[in-house]
Amino acid sequence: QVQLVESGGGLVQAGGSLRLSCAASGRTFSSSNMGWFRQAPGKEREFVAAIWSGGTTNYADSVKGRFTISRENAKNTVYLQMNSLKAEDTAVYYCAAREPGTNGWYRAPGAYPYWGQGTQVTVSS
Repeated sequence: QVQLVESGGGLVQAGGSLRLSCAASGRTFSSSNMGWFRQAPGKEREFVAAIWSGGTTNYADSVKGRFTISRENAKNTVYLQMNSLKAEDTAVYYCAAREPGTNGWYRAPGAYPYWGQGTQVTVSS
């Protein structure tokens, strides 16, 4: 069982930066694969970034080169550094976790059994 709590959201001007944090509880964090997703009003939840237990990362094309996902296993925390923010990045951002061997495509929300409550990111233009 993994419990997730996001923090770091807020209001920022276009071109600015924010760093989101996701604190995880549970014995399996270091072996878990972690993801960040976002959901804008009226839209489906979409993949943003993922990081595997070994440190491999993957990004949605819309954020590649601007966002960086990282993890600090000693602190049971995963981060999302967001730079050069745009108005279209406005959404609720969710942290998600899945244990090794979980079925499903890593970019699909349904592949992650554990979710945080979300943190709002608003980018003003």
